[in-house]
Amino acid sequence: MLPNLFLERIKKMLSSDEYDKFLASYEIERKHGLRFNSLKADYDNFKDKNIDNIQLTEVPWAKNGYFYENEDRPGKSPYHEAGVYYIQEPSAMAPAAYLDAKPGDYVLDLCSAPGGKSTQIASTMNNTGLLISNEINTKRCKILSENIERMGIANAIVTNESPEKLTKVFPVFFDKIMVDAPCSGEGMFKKNLNATDEWSLENVQICSERQDMILDCAAQMLAPGGRIVFSTCTFAPEENEGSIYRFLKRHNDFRIVDIDKYNGMSHGNLDYYKTLITNSSIISEDDYDFYKTEIQKTIRLWPHLLKGEGHFVAVLEQTNEKLQSKPNYQRNNKNFGNKNNNLESYYNFFNDTICKLPLDGKLELFKDQLYLVPNGVPSLSGIKLLRRGLHLGTFLKNRFEPSHALALFLSSNLVKNSYDIDYDLAKKFIAGETFPCDLKKGWYLITVNGYSLGWGKVAGKTMKNHYPKGLRKNI
Repeated sequence: MLPNLFLERIKKMLSSDEYDKFLASYEIERKHGLRFNSLKADYDNFKDKNIDNIQLTEVPWAKNGYFYENEDRPGKSPYHEAGVYYIQEPSAMAPAAYLDAKPGDYVLDLCSAPGGKSTQIASTMNNTGLLISNEINTKRCKILSENIERMGIANAIVTNESPEKLTKVFPVFFDKIMVDAPCSGEGMFKKNLNATDEWSLENVQICSERQDMILDCAAQMLAPGGRIVFSTCTFAPEENEGSIYRFLKRHNDFRIVDIDKYNGMSHGNLDYYKTLITNSSIISEDDYDFYKTEIQKTIRLWPHLLKGEGHFVAVLEQTNEKLQSKPNYQRNNKNFGNKNNNLESYYNFFNDTICKLPLDGKLELFKDQLYLVPNGVPSLSGIKLLRRGLHLGTFLKNRFEPSHALALFLSSNLVKNSYDIDYDLAKKFIAGETFPCDLKKGWYLITVNGYSLGWGKVAGKTMKNHYPKGLRKNI
């Protein structure tokens, strides 16, 4: 089922023995993975609550990453809906791990949807600093925003823009930038059989040209001494070694960071690119001798060498000493501004329900929606936004209704009233059912075995269900 031209190209890249092993890997069922959300849980916290007896083994290159068995279905669990973990292909966990985002960093995930890398980055930032998660495709951006919400992330702003437009807003701004670039997707042929029908050499070329533009935009937005991690899920050298080679030729103030590789990972190879490009004279002998060693610092993940699908990773570091001493470099702390200061009903809810909200930020009212916007955000006027930080809730006439995002951020120790339900009742709650209770009236954070799941509100002897109707499902 693999395209013949694709196989011919792979055959030129690999030895005959490796090529046979590469083909054989497509006869083996792909590996499945999940990553625990350290904002809520890790394996030690989870293992005693593992109701479905999911069998887990560690992914070596990703903290909190685990393989699970093919027969397990962790996506059909209340824990998944509570944001305890994120279902993610194991190889796809490597790029964000190499980004090495820290608490307090300013980070951009430039091509974010559906959110695997953004949520992985956020888990290492501990809801501090600023994460801009961007996706140019509107439909995919909505999925990204939902995943940011589900994982209880408070320091993220979700934008729906082109890289070129973001460059005008965030020049020389970010400490770390993740570029999981749009690509021909050859590494996902096993996961997505339809991808083989969409593959063509022309698309490889289109993707490589688009990657040049995206990387140039990322370079303009990177702060002095910052890091860019470039990744793809394809084998095509035009989009991997070629994209990095062309970038370094355009930007001599960047270098490739020589990072540790895990067992099964192999280095990038400039020969792949030189062998397959139509015009081999595009690489001079001097360039080849110099960049061959540099490109070996990049990483390839081959499906016949490790438990995961095809990926490529390069870690780039900005080295311009003049830029590092730029005298007028600063981050714009201008706030969006509040259009309505009538927040009494919010403060009434807060005083009645919340013990504390351990976050820095500024309140912003957008129409009838209230957000807590992370500090350090420049004016985003004219930028398409799907999420402006932590969505706190909605003003409805004379009352304030808390958001699902706020519930998923909170934990029982941060609220005055919480109600823990068991695994089976949690399934019914997610489906929209109410249940009887004998509690004082008011808002309650509903948790499942300690993990926040949503809001309930006691009226009479009933816990009314405030799980969002658009998210309700039978699991």
